[in-house]
Amino acid sequence: MEEEVTQPDAPLQASDVTTVASEAQALVQAETHETAYSPPSSQVAYFHNPKPNYPPAARRRGMEGLVELIVQVDSSGRPIKIDIKHSSGFDVLDREALKSVWRWRFEPARRAGMAVAGEVIVPVRYRLDQG
Repeated sequence: MEEEVTQPDAPLQASDVTTVASEAQALVQAETHETAYSPPSSQVAYFHNPKPNYPPAARRRGMEGLVELIVQVDSSGRPIKIDIKHSSGFDVLDREALKSVWRWRFEPARRAGMAVAGEVIVPVRYRLDQG
């Protein structure tokens, strides 16, 4: 069975097409703004997150390395779960990085301007020439 197609009573004017296009664009922009996402950050100056301590025994033994942590941050900016993404190769450095980052505060992720839970990767580098 074929559907019957009817013609509009009046032909479309250029202004009608422009209005429909403008409304569609506004809807797309509103939807994009509502779903815009920004990840959590530990770089906000007012949080004053302290650098992780360099364990004296690790320094004396010449241990250096980079620990990368995957930090789950709640909507208030507090860590709720931390996993090691990449180890420094030294348990003592990894443990110290974990211990320190648990005390940090983060700017939470945002979706449509509202604070939401999110995930961020935090690198912690241990170098002997650090102060």
